[in-house]
This record gives sequence, structure tokens and C-alpha cells, in this order.
Amino acid sequence: MPAPLVLVETSPTLPARADAVVIGGGIVGVFTAYYLARRGLAVALIEKGRIGAEQSSRNWGWCRQQNRDARELPMATLSLDLWERFAAESGEATGFSRCGLFYLSNDEAELAGWARWGEFARIAGVTTHMLDSRQATARGAATGRSWKGGVFSPTDGTASPADAAPAVARAILKQGGSVHQMCAVRGVETSGGRLSAVITERGTIRTPVAVLAAGAWASSFCHKLGVALPMASIRASALALSPSAEPLPPALHTAAVSITRRGDGGHTLAISGRGRVDPTLQQLRFAPHFLPMFARRWRSLLPGGLEGLRAGHETVGRWRLDAPTPMELTRILDPRPDQATIRLTQARAVELLPALKQSRVTAAWASYIDSTPDGVPAIGELAALPGLIVAAGFSGHGFGIGPGAGHLIADLVTSAKPIVDPRPYAPVRFARHESKAVADF
Repeated sequence: MPAPLVLVETSPTLPARADAVVIGGGIVGVFTAYYLARRGLAVALIEKGRIGAEQSSRNWGWCRQQNRDARELPMATLSLDLWERFAAESGEATGFSRCGLFYLSNDEAELAGWARWGEFARIAGVTTHMLDSRQATARGAATGRSWKGGVFSPTDGTASPADAAPAVARAILKQGGSVHQMCAVRGVETSGGRLSAVITERGTIRTPVAVLAAGAWASSFCHKLGVALPMASIRASALALSPSAEPLPPALHTAAVSITRRGDGGHTLAISGRGRVDPTLQQLRFAPHFLPMFARRWRSLLPGGLEGLRAGHETVGRWRLDAPTPMELTRILDPRPDQATIRLTQARAVELLPALKQSRVTAAWASYIDSTPDGVPAIGELAALPGLIVAAGFSGHGFGIGPGAGHLIADLVTSAKPIVDPRPYAPVRFARHESKAVADF
């Protein structure tokens, strides 16, 4: 990993009761628990491993509106304000900065797509600037080449993946909530057809509401409860380079490679959309749901190996509540990076930005990105199990929109006016036999 994950204090005692239990300590889970705690609820955050140790600390760190799907854009816009507000409210540092995001292209079709999105964005009140060839080439001087055009989104930014989720977890403790690590949730209890308790490996917590923010584990957990939640995960690989000798843009995207400056001056590199598909029984089960997405993205997806089967996060098996579960056997998803992708990513980055030739690889890693069939998160109460709210399938977008998602979920739990319209995210959409537009990532 590019930076050591910040460790968080674990609350010493599991509560017997709570107003709400949040299952999963990634960025969505911690922000959900934070906003619930701020509203005065007794909230317990339960994490099978370490806070932020999976996808929430392994992403690029981008917090963007640019090129967001229309269904996600309102949440993305509000999240930027919430990232800033969180620092002021909590006194905790997430590394968030509106440094601006910069896109470059020599592809006319890609530029036309960005221009169309820009017209929509202006109607939605989003600031984005299309750059002509002269402007793009000048702003992209570090590449040493000419460009047909680009985009600059000045109000977008980045935060630190290694720091963000732990910072929010500390804020939960300040608000009187509890945080429990190395404590897997094994299942739930019901009473009168509603959720009434959450069963963990350390004991049972009586609660009327639970939020399942379990990332790549969410679908298998739902399967254990008899609920079908179509999800598939892609193994994405990235690497970190030491600081370059020359200043580079803080966040730059091209079709070939994307680069993000980290707090230590080094850079995170990745190829957008590229990943390995590690076959699992869950993926085979939901394959028909994902055909439209695969048809859109097959050029970026490569066949994988046995990593997914070994990890166990997409199991279709059932487990007992009085014995270790797959979540306890794999506390933290830490798949092997795809070395071919790592080599290709570095080669493309050096070709794009000659200043990186003297930088050395300091880390390489992989993560499982949980996705829904349409690339839009599933957020809402499960009709089959009232009291259980799912928040998963963020499709690689969860880090940036984590604050907005957490706020929306807290609104749903407390019956407050939702910060954004929750209907586009309702999990029930996957039970309907209708075509769903695949998000443009």
C-alpha cells in the first residue's frame, strides 16, 4: 500500500443494545455511523477486520463530480461540501482538498462525450471547463506533447485513502458511538418479521435497525439471509511511485493512465476501468444481470484466476452462527496485484509524464471493487427484511461519495428529509424485469 493504514482505537465492550448497528467499517459505513451518532443515536460500528482496510484505503482518492452519472451527480456534489464540513465539525483530517481534476484526450469521440456531459453539468450547477487544444496543451505541459482538448473541474478534489476512514471512525468515538474491530457479524435475528438483533462473533446486539455497508461481502451476506442482491467484484490493481523531480498535476486522467499526487509527494497510478474478473459461483449466478455492463466494458476486463474463490467474499454457501464464518477466515481482502497490469501502468505513466522516469515503485496492491449491474449503488431498506438497510455496490465510486451516502442512509434510518432523492438507489430495482442504463464511469 502507498501509505500505512492509520490504526483506530477499538471500543472495549460490545453493547448489549444500540439504536442502530452499522456493519462494515469502510468509508460508507463510517460516515453512516458518524451522521447517526451526531443525531444522538447510540450507534455501534462493527468491522470484521480493520477500519478502512479494504477498498476504502486502496482507491485513487478522487472526490469528483466530473463525468458522474446523472443518478449519482447530486450525491457527488453534496459530498464535496460534506468532506469540507466534516473537517470543520470534527477536527479530524482526511486530507481532502479541492485541488481540481484534470482530463486530457486526443480522441474526438471522448472529447465530444465530455462536452455533452459539460452541457448537462452546467444545467445541474456544476463548474467544469472544456479546454481547447491550446489550453489543454498548456495545462498539460508536464506531458511534453500536444493535446486536442481536455477538461478541468476546479471544484473537485482528492482525499487521503489511508487517513479518511480512520479519521471518521475517531469522530464517531468523539460523538459517543462505539467502534468494534476484528469482530465479524455472523447474521441477524428477527421478531415479528423485522430485524431485532445483530449477531456477532463476540455476542448479540439488540437493535431495530442495521445498515449493511459490507462492500464486496454484501451480496454473500444477503444470500445467507435469503435475499438476492446482484453484485460482482472486479480485482483492480494500482501502484505508487516515489516523488518526482518536477511538479506534476495533482490529479490527471487520460485513457491510458491516471495519476494522483499523495500527501507524501509521491503518486498513485492506475488504468481506469481495467481489472481482472476472478470467477466465482456468485458471479455465475448473477451473470445474466451483468450482460449489459459486460457488453459496455469488455475491452477493459481481463480473465482472472482463483483469487476470488480463495478470498471467499463471493461465496454462495451458508454458514452457522455459532462457528467461524468466511468473514473471520478472511479478515481483510488483500488480493494479489496483477503484475502485468502493474508493469503496463508504470510504462504508460512514464511515457505520459517523463518526469516519472526517475521515480521508483514504492508499493503495488489490488482490491475488489464491488459493482451492481447498472454501476449505481444499492441503498435502501430490503423489502424482504424490514429494518435492514443495504448500502453496497458503489462500483468504485464509494470513496468520493461516501459522505453523501452516509448522510442519506442516516436520513433513511431517522426518517428525516433525504439529502438527495433515494429512489434511483433503491435495491428493489434489481427485482424488476426492466432494462437499466449502465452508468458511464
